Amino acid sequence: MVRVKPFAAIRPPKNITTEVAAPPYDVLNSEEAKQMAGEKSLLHITKPEIDFDPILPDHDQRVYDKAVENFKTWQAKGWLVRDSKPCYYVYAQTMGERTQYGLVLCAHTDDYAQGIIKKHELTRKDKEDDRMIHVRIQNANIEPVFFSYKDNADLNEIVAKTVAGPSEFRFIDENNFGHELWVIDDDATIARITELFTNEVDAFYVADGHHRTAAAARVGAEKRQNNPNHTGEEEYNYFMAVCFPETQLKILDYNRVVKDLNGLSEAGFLKALENDFEVKEGDCHPSGLHNYTMYLGGKWYSLTAKAGRYDDSDPIGVLDVTILSNLVLDKILGIKDLRTDKRIDFVGGIRGLGELQRRVDSGEMKVAFALYPVSMRQLINIADSGKIMPPKTTWFEPKLRSGLAIHTLD
Repeated sequence: MVRVKPFAAIRPPKNITTEVAAPPYDVLNSEEAKQMAGEKSLLHITKPEIDFDPILPDHDQRVYDKAVENFKTWQAKGWLVRDSKPCYYVYAQTMGERTQYGLVLCAHTDDYAQGIIKKHELTRKDKEDDRMIHVRIQNANIEPVFFSYKDNADLNEIVAKTVAGPSEFRFIDENNFGHELWVIDDDATIARITELFTNEVDAFYVADGHHRTAAAARVGAEKRQNNPNHTGEEEYNYFMAVCFPETQLKILDYNRVVKDLNGLSEAGFLKALENDFEVKEGDCHPSGLHNYTMYLGGKWYSLTAKAGRYDDSDPIGVLDVTILSNLVLDKILGIKDLRTDKRIDFVGGIRGLGELQRRVDSGEMKVAFALYPVSMRQLINIADSGKIMPPKTTWFEPKLRSGLAIHTLD
């Protein structure tokens, strides 16, 4: 079972929440962040390279030093204030007609090491190292990770009762997504939440934030090793997460665009596809699993994988991203490594299929593929089996807003 605890969050006063809260560090590049950041924005802490003119590389030591300086300044000015006691929090995100409610809590680093916090993607050491530096220098989890767990009726009931009351704040971001936060500070409710997770929730599933999760676990292990008086109760054994019930989450499609046809003509490429797919001109939206749509030469095509071309008994082999990678990207286009090949790029479904068409019509890309999205049940089954999805399989939206809560490790 998972181990969780409440924490005394550092967060902005409700009257300036919208000024402090910011998109995650990896959603904006440095130029976009500099343009977006107001005086109080958390971007000055998560992307402090924007405070230099010209903008410095984000690995420059002066950037790390500025991050620490800004975090202290925001607290000194009262733009970030610590709650008076450890609490749990409910964080609601609204996208269109759908709202998802997550519990903001601290998860245990050992649960990640022991596989109780389950991943579905591989991480890159260089990205882990970068996030580890930020956690270490701030002695804090400035941004949360995004977890899911199997639905629990009692936890759902606690959340429902909480959100029936007044929230701390609610705002709409630049993407028209809603964000709202409630504080759970009642001791009996806090104890009950801890009890339910400890006794009834068998695992957390990393939805978004694999590198931040790995980095937090590494910092916890590092601090443990460097503390001769380690007891296991220290705050550094925990890191901040927002945890959503499985049934409230929806995974969006994660699509592909490719720069060339590996020397084939358009006609030759279409002919090659017919070995493994039923190919016809069609609608731009995939109709279901194992059906893809492709934009090539100003036309949308429907591609349906033929029977026998994939293994329904293999939770990885049956994924549409795997089928496309094996039968098209590798077999025909010669793209062997999705992580390193510069001929391919990935487009989150939040941008819409029009973005695929735009990138091909502009001449930047030659062909685009739209995929039917993976389900949460597929993700959980794969994580439970200990297998790893191919790169760029899942896209979650909305992204967690940074700055609504911060967890310090002391």
